[in-house]
Amino acid sequence: MYRLVNNVKTTVLMGSLMGLCLAVGYLIGGQGALLPALVLGGVMNLFAYFFSDKIALATMRATQITEADDPELWNTVERLAQRAGLPMPRVYISPASAPNAFATGRNPRHSAVCVTDGLRQILAPAELEGVIAHELSHIKHRDVLISTIAAIVAGAITWIAYLAFWGGDNRRSNPLVGLLLLLFAPLGAGLIRMAISRSREFEADRMGAELAGSGRGLARSLQKLDAASRRIPLRVPDAQGSLFIVQPLTGSGFAKLMSTHPPTEERVARLLAMER
Repeated sequence: MYRLVNNVKTTVLMGSLMGLCLAVGYLIGGQGALLPALVLGGVMNLFAYFFSDKIALATMRATQITEADDPELWNTVERLAQRAGLPMPRVYISPASAPNAFATGRNPRHSAVCVTDGLRQILAPAELEGVIAHELSHIKHRDVLISTIAAIVAGAITWIAYLAFWGGDNRRSNPLVGLLLLLFAPLGAGLIRMAISRSREFEADRMGAELAGSGRGLARSLQKLDAASRRIPLRVPDAQGSLFIVQPLTGSGFAKLMSTHPPTEERVARLLAMER
């Protein structure tokens, strides 16, 4: 039941995001702008579908490894992938000192799991297993594709609103409407994107705990990674931040409101409640 509710919520949020994109296009150019808005969204989504994994791995300067390079990591991925009924994903290690991990790829047959050097240095085997199980859950549910499309559409809405305000025809448009679009359309798109990402993170935590056989390892890893990320921030493009198991950059106030991840304390509490 929880999985069904989570999937329905994500579908509604994705529909809301696309609806916001069309609404912005309509307010800018009327009915004639709806088709260009759809075409723009389609082109950007196709680009994200085929190339987002390569961009994410290149950004992290990740290197693909074999079993001989890191037997523990490789065997953990292989064992959990078999348990989840997934093809063996490619395994990458990033030289980043900030401890973190992410999964990428357009579908389970074209997927990859990447961990950083920093993560390999601080996690015990049970904690590593929890992290990998979480990332494989994202792959199984195709969350990587959903998050990438959400980020791309949110970026398109921001770009369209900016273009409308600075490049619109003032003889046909209301400057006040343009200003409101510039301020609130990107904010609305960002909030919807955050809700999608947070929803998928909770579900990946739940399924990851089931896949690993316990949520305690994942809970401990989240606590370690969250604490370490505050000391060693990982600077990545905003569009890629939702891929990681913990928020790459930390902050307070408005930054936390716009975080693509739920509060770590809440994630840990849910995992420990599953154990009880």
